[in-house]
Amino acid sequence: MTDSTFSFTPQDELFMRRAMELAAAAEAQGEVPVGAVLVKDGAVIAEGWNRSITACDATAHAEIQVLRKAGAVLGNYRLLDTTLYVTLEPCPMCAGALLHSRVKRIVFGAPDLKAGAAGTVLDLFSSQAAYHYATVEKGLLEQECRAQLQAFFQRRRKEIKARKEAEKQAQQQAGNE
Repeated sequence: MTDSTFSFTPQDELFMRRAMELAAAAEAQGEVPVGAVLVKDGAVIAEGWNRSITACDATAHAEIQVLRKAGAVLGNYRLLDTTLYVTLEPCPMCAGALLHSRVKRIVFGAPDLKAGAAGTVLDLFSSQAAYHYATVEKGLLEQECRAQLQAFFQRRRKEIKARKEAEKQAQQQAGNE
């Protein structure tokens, strides 16, 4: 079930579930769990997940990974008649790249309340400045995508808190010696 008014197909759900699997792979590598799948004519052209931390590259978002791979596969940066499935709403950088690459349809799971550029914070896809228009459909498996991200950030906050507490204790012990 989705929280949106869009009519998603079982195939849409299948591709979004694959994006969620890729997000889990990102998390296993210590990355923010965002996964993406690009489809053309019902077939997966490229897959990717966030790699910004491991690649030390601010541009290594899941969407950018997919666009790079798909461009190489198709031999063209213009990815006409494709659909991108991504677990988190694209940020402004990714939205710009998706517009430039001419992706026809973007389907995302969870909205990004801080940097979403597909209607939550900004809407680059409907901007009059856009030189290409894409259909954006939101909310596919939204609750599951959101839960995946929330669990990651909750765990990350606990890890940071535990690390700070350990450092504090180590400093106290060093001061007592």
